[in-house]
Parts: sequence; structure tokens; C-alpha cells
Amino acid sequence: MKPPFALLFALGLAATSVTAIAIPADPILPPAQPWQGASLDLLSRTDDPLITPSEKTDLTDTPNYAETVAYLKLLAEHSPRIRLVVFGRSAEGRELYLVVASKEGAASPAALRANGRPTLFAQAGIHAGEIDGKDAGLMLLHDIVAGRKAALLERANFLFVPVFNADGHERSSEFNRPNQRGPVHQGWRTTAQNVNLNRDYIKADAPEMRAMLALLNAWEPSLCLDLHVTDGIDYQYDITFGYNGYGAQFAWSPKIGAWLDQTYAPAVDEALSRQGHIPGPLVFAVDDRDLTKGLSLGVSMPRFSSGYGDLRHLPSVLVENHSLKPYRQRVLGTYVLLEASLRVLGEHGAELRAVTTADAAARPEHFQTNWGNSSGKAVDVTFRGIDYESYLSPISGTKEVRWLGTPKTFQLKAWLDKSGVTLLRPVAYYVPATKPEVIDRLRLHGIRLEVLPEPRTVSVQLCRLTEAQAAAEPFEGHHLLSVKAVQWESHDETYPAGSVRVPTDQPLGELAMIMLEPQSADSLLAWGFFPEILQRTEYIEGYAVTKVAELMLAHDPALKAEFEQKLADDKKFAQDPEARLRWFYERSPYYDQRYRLYPVGIER
Repeated sequence: MKPPFALLFALGLAATSVTAIAIPADPILPPAQPWQGASLDLLSRTDDPLITPSEKTDLTDTPNYAETVAYLKLLAEHSPRIRLVVFGRSAEGRELYLVVASKEGAASPAALRANGRPTLFAQAGIHAGEIDGKDAGLMLLHDIVAGRKAALLERANFLFVPVFNADGHERSSEFNRPNQRGPVHQGWRTTAQNVNLNRDYIKADAPEMRAMLALLNAWEPSLCLDLHVTDGIDYQYDITFGYNGYGAQFAWSPKIGAWLDQTYAPAVDEALSRQGHIPGPLVFAVDDRDLTKGLSLGVSMPRFSSGYGDLRHLPSVLVENHSLKPYRQRVLGTYVLLEASLRVLGEHGAELRAVTTADAAARPEHFQTNWGNSSGKAVDVTFRGIDYESYLSPISGTKEVRWLGTPKTFQLKAWLDKSGVTLLRPVAYYVPATKPEVIDRLRLHGIRLEVLPEPRTVSVQLCRLTEAQAAAEPFEGHHLLSVKAVQWESHDETYPAGSVRVPTDQPLGELAMIMLEPQSADSLLAWGFFPEILQRTEYIEGYAVTKVAELMLAHDPALKAEFEQKLADDKKFAQDPEARLRWFYERSPYYDQRYRLYPVGIER
């Protein structure tokens, strides 16, 4: 195995000349902080026949996918508590594995539910270069099999996906994540289809995500962890985590957010601190070059795992290990977090079930969404950072940051988000049978649908997009549609057989709202599932529209006055023959009345 950074490091693009330079170990990262935590005692003995593959490298490297699966099968052979379930396939055809760990060795959702214990679900490798969670999970499973941590299963079950993005995991290199300190080999952020799975929860394009949604619907976990590694600024925290509702901020599931704040987070913080780690909140700087601008405390959108879980009343925690900490330290910290999560769930599972049930039963009349705009409000926070200096870089031509490696405490502002849109909860939505891909997405999420067995005419509100713009550049395989202004219209609309009515009086009613409301930034409309409504397909020739316009002016004095005023007020319009003809066409009975009309009906 080649040592890290022992290869030549290439700079530049394929189409340009490349300068090859020899780079010594750890050449471009800030100084690492010394660390000697009690969690080092969690490491297996080197002569242990079931030692994990990563521990064989002293937690400096990570096994490939085949080696990972082979090790899991070895654990399953040694313990009736461990079962492997294939829950899907990647785009390149790799089998995706779910590890089911329970006292009884349950191998199906029904068997797991039958034991009555709460279930922790953890997924690793959604971004396959951020693979700490996989090796930490293997270590914990090893200790469950060996008996050292078997008691954890007395009060809770453990579901574990070691590698969600299996294809990206196998696009492995020593040079994939230059901002991250280990392991030696790191996978790729996106899938073989170049899909970022942690932007795919709503649109569900990837086969991996479709399989994951089916898994969540079938196994019904009590608490979910999404295990990542974060880039960005340097600081002292090694294991950070957060969720919607952190610090009593906004959450779509407020009772779950409060439980995570008051019960889960203190217990995990205490466990990590006791083992020599420095836990902290999710850290996102307003400006990575200027820490004095403060931090951002945002509400996670539902395209992300933690926002999606919050929206569907599934307690969800986003874990972001600090990329500048050594791999060994990060893996051991993740082990402690997983173990602590199992313990707190086992001790407080009934409480969590009660608040989850309460949030799922709530039907708020008003629903806030499109979070992400700065509210102008901030809270004061004490931040355990690393000292730094700014310098003028001759490379970038601007001020850059040089982290000095010395711990320093800062007093900073943490800026809060605000909601961009408040929605009024409707009774239901009607989705026409002409949009099977939209209906398919709703089903994937487990949203309850009422299929129309025959055509039905209903009084609904339809939305016409008066100001909307599709992005010129693709994002996650879609040209996002920005909806800036709409006009609501009342229609008696006939929906054909096979259309669906989507009631909002259901636990996933808010998820349906996010997906179907035209002003939602994560709606399927915003993700580009309705491009056809932006296209006009019938036209009128100039020689015809001029005659139509003359008749309209002759029979409608108010229209004549409006046209003359438009000519007087808008010189650009007055000098544009096509704009003048279009003005009349849009007001004539020949104009396409379905143009820019969003076909999802809203029942108020």
C-alpha cells in the first residue's frame, strides 16, 4: 500500500499543461492538534481474529467495498444477533447492505417491531469520501459480536448502512478530499450518476435513494443518524452534530426537536467529553475567510437528510466530524456517539415515541418553509476555535487564512434563518394522471394517496406562474425553477381516472405540502418536474392578430384606453412591434389558457 501523499501531486485540468511536484506527507493542511483520548481503549487487540479491517491499519485507512461486505458476513457468521439484508442496488449494480443487529437476530421489519424495543438507524458513506461512520460502525458491531457491548441490544435495536453511496465509495483515491486528514484512500462525494444523495431526498432520482426511502418506510426506525465529515474552518471540536430545533430554534417537528435538545444532545455530549473528545454544534462560518462575521444557524431544507427527517417526523441528527482531525480520532469519536445514541434511545425510547406520535398527529394550519434567508437576528455564542492570521495571497490576490494551530476561544454572533414563505394548509391536492413521475415520487415517500377510479370534476385553486425562471445551469441533474410571483385562479377542473387526491390530514401531510406547493423551494415544480407548462405550443400570425386587435379595440373602450396608456408610459413597448402584437394576443380568446398554469389543484 502506498503511503499518503507519496505519489506525485498533479495540479491543473486535463486540457492544460500539468506541473508535477513532490508533496511530503500532510503538506497543505493546518497543524493537527495533539490528542490522546480515553476512547483509544476501544481499539481491538492486534491479535483479535475479528479485528476490523481499518484497525489492522491502526485506523489510518479504510477497506474497499468488497472487503467491507466480506467482514460483515464474517460477523454474521459468528453471531446470531447480526443479520445482513440487501435493501437495493446502486446505479452500477452493487448490492446495498443493511446490517440488522438485535437481541433476537431479527431479519425482517415485522420481526424487529415484534420485540418492542426502539430502533437506532445510522447511515454512513452518503458522501463516500466521508467514511468515518463505516469504520466506527464496524468496530461497534465487532464489540457487540464479541460480547463487550452486547448489552446495548437489551434495550434497543441497531440498523446500520455502512456505505450508502457504494459506487462513489469505489471511486477511491488518495487525492479525493484535499481538505481532509485521512484515511489514506477516500471515496467520491457523488454516485456513479453524479448525484449527490444528500440533495436527493425529495426528488429521489437515484436508485440508491429510492431504496433508502423504501427502507425507512419498511423498518420504521425511532432515531436516525447521518454520518458525515465537514470541511471549512479550523476549530477545536472533533465531533459536531445538530438537527432542526437545535437550541430551541425552528423545527417542523417541535416536540422531537425539544427532545433532541433536552435529552439526546446532553447525553451524547457527556459521553464524548468523558472519552476525551470535544463535541460541538454544527459549525458553518458566514465567511470562511473572516471568522469575525460569525456563524450561521440554519434550518435544514428537506432535500437534506436532517431536514427530511424533521419534515416527516422522524427524529434525525446530522453528524459532521471535523475533517482536520486525524482519522483515528474521528472514527473513535463516532464510535462513542453511536454507542451513546443506542444507550440514550434504550433509556428514553418511550419518551421519544410519545413526542414523535404527538408531532405526527399535529396538523398546523400555517406552515413555514423556504428557510435560508438571514433574519438579521443573532445569538451570542462562545466558540472553541483555532487562532489564525489573515494575509494577502499572491495566488488568489485577496486575503486568505492561515490557521496557526493554537486553541483560542472566540465570542461570536450566530446568525439565525428566517422563513421565506408561510403556507396555508389545504384540505388536499389533486395530481393529474398525466404526471405519473410525480405520483410515483409521492408513493416512494409513503404519502397516502386516493386514486380516482373514474374522471372527477372538482372546484380547486390553480396557480399561474406570472414570474418564474428556469436556471441556465443544471443543479443535481435538474434546471431549478425559481418561482417569484404567482396568480391564484378558481377552476372547475376535471381530473382523469388514475389521477390522485392527496389529503393533508395524514402524518406526512407536511411532506406532501413541501412537494406540491408551487412556492416551495423544494417542490417538484421547483425541481423541474413540470417543464411543459413553460412552453407555448400554439401561435397566431401577425396578419391575423392585427385584425383581432382592431376588433378588440373597436368593441372594448376600456381595453383601448389601457393600450393607449401603455404606449404612453412604456416607450420600449411602443417601439417593439412584436411586444405590441403579443399584448393583444394574450388578451384574446385565442391565447393558450393553460400556459404557465400549474396543473396540481388545491382543495381549500
